[in-house]
Amino acid sequence: MKKNRVILYYLLIWACWAFYLYIDNVINKRGYQPYIWSNLAATCTGFSFCFFIVYPRWLKRKKMHWLIPGLLIADGLFIVSRYLIEEVLYPLILGHGNYDPGVTSGQYISDNWWRGLQPVLFSFIVWALFDTFKKEREAEQLTKERIQAELLFLKTQVNPHFLYNTLNYMYSLAYPVSDRLAEAIIKLSQLMRYMLHNTLDGMIGLQPEIDYLNNYIEIYRLRFEDHFFVQFRIQGDATNKRIASLVLIPFVENAFKHGIVDDAAKPVQIQLDIQGDQLLFRVTNSIHHDDKDHSSGIGLANIRRRLSLIYPGSHELMIVQDKEIYTVHLSITLN
Repeated sequence: MKKNRVILYYLLIWACWAFYLYIDNVINKRGYQPYIWSNLAATCTGFSFCFFIVYPRWLKRKKMHWLIPGLLIADGLFIVSRYLIEEVLYPLILGHGNYDPGVTSGQYISDNWWRGLQPVLFSFIVWALFDTFKKEREAEQLTKERIQAELLFLKTQVNPHFLYNTLNYMYSLAYPVSDRLAEAIIKLSQLMRYMLHNTLDGMIGLQPEIDYLNNYIEIYRLRFEDHFFVQFRIQGDATNKRIASLVLIPFVENAFKHGIVDDAAKPVQIQLDIQGDQLLFRVTNSIHHDDKDHSSGIGLANIRRRLSLIYPGSHELMIVQDKEIYTVHLSITLN
C-alpha cells in the first residue's frame, strides 16, 4: 500500500471519529465539552507516534530494545499532550483547566497513564490490519510476478542438454588452441547452468550465488586481460545460508557497465560480509563520464521491486552517488 494512501486513510479515520464525537454531542445535547476534544488530540498524538514510528520501525523489524521504550514514550506523549492542552492552553482560553489546582504531577500521571495505553492498543490493532492487508497484496503480487517470470523462463529456455553438449564440444575444440578460450567457455557454461536451473524468485544457497558472481567477474577479467581492476572480498561463513537467486548480480553488472574497470587507481570494490543471518553487500565504482549506455541491466527499479516483494521489512538498500563515486549498500536478513 502506497504511503500517500495510508496517510489518506489515516486522516479519514480521524475525521470520521471527530465527526462521530460532534454528532454524539449534538444528539445527546451535551453542549460544549472541550475536554472531549483535548482527549481526542492527546489520543491522536500517541496513536500517530505508534502507528508511524513504533510499530513499523521497531516492531516490524524486531528491534525489541527500542519497542518497549517507544511504547513508554507514546504513553508519555499522551499525558504531556493532554496536560499542555487542558492545564496550560485551556486556562488561558477558558479561564480554567480540567483538574483542581492542588493536583500534583504524580497524581496527574497516575490518573492518565492507563488512558494513554488506549491509543497504544488501538494503533496496534489498526496498524496490524493495515500491515496484514499490505502483506496479502504483496503476496498476491509476488505470486503473479513469479508465475510471469517462470512463464518467461519456460518460453526462453533452450534444451539445457543441447547447450551443455554444445559448450562441451566447443571446449574440446578450444582446449588445444587456447587455454584462456577454453576457460572462458567453461565459466560461461557454469553461468548458464546456474541461470537455467534457478527461476528469478527462487531461493538458492548463498555459496552458489557467490560462485556465480566470481564466474561473472572472471569472464570480464578474461575480456580485459591485465587491464581489469576489481576487488572482490568475502568475509563470513556462507554455509547453510540461502538467498533469492540473482539478487546481487544486478549491482555488479551495473558497476561494470557504467563504471571504470581499467584504472588501477580506481578499482571497482565489491565487499560481501556475512554476520550471522545478516548479509551486507557493498559495491563501489568510479563513474565513467563518457558512458553513453543509460540502461542498468535488468534495472535498479526492478531489483528494488524484487527486494521489496521477497524481503519486505528485512532489507535496506541505499544508493549514494556524487560526481565521481557510485556506491550501493545492501543489507538483507537472510531468515
